[in-house]
Amino acid sequence: MNVFDAIANRRSIRKFTDRAPTRAELEQILDAAALAPNHRLTHPWHFYVLGPEARAAYGLALGNRKAKKAPDEAAADTVRRNTSDEHRAQPCMLVVAMVQSDNPEIREEDYASAMMAVQNICLAATALGLGTHIRSGAIMADPAARAAVGVSDDQRIVAVLTVGSPVETPEPKTRRPAAELTHWVA
Repeated sequence: MNVFDAIANRRSIRKFTDRAPTRAELEQILDAAALAPNHRLTHPWHFYVLGPEARAAYGLALGNRKAKKAPDEAAADTVRRNTSDEHRAQPCMLVVAMVQSDNPEIREEDYASAMMAVQNICLAATALGLGTHIRSGAIMADPAARAAVGVSDDQRIVAVLTVGSPVETPEPKTRRPAAELTHWVA
């Protein structure tokens, strides 16, 4: 698949089959991620491939946050258990983190590079016939979630991705054409 087809075919996948990506597929995807542009060649990214126990622990951290909205303790326990079980059952979870530079300019450049690595993951997975779903949010800074992943204190989680074989691929959403968003400046 060429890069234009991968870009056009990439979708956020909500449902995956039970088939986990092979180690060879994951290595190929992560090799593509590590080729993302990086201005100062700081290589700020770290990739974490979570096994079932780590996925369940990450899910429990998320479940604990969701459980705060439950009407009672029994409902909260159900939310915790279900969220943990749902994460354990995912075919594969990748976490992309980056080292936090003390220099604000480098930190911003490194964040941009890490997000380009995330895009490379999505495009490489699409080219291999796999799908991805990117998640972010406050959970990524939660101490229990960070512990589940094993990130060090000098790293920031920038994205959490599920990777696997799609049950179905959704139709593309309507996007504004580039012509409407492009400004030609003399």
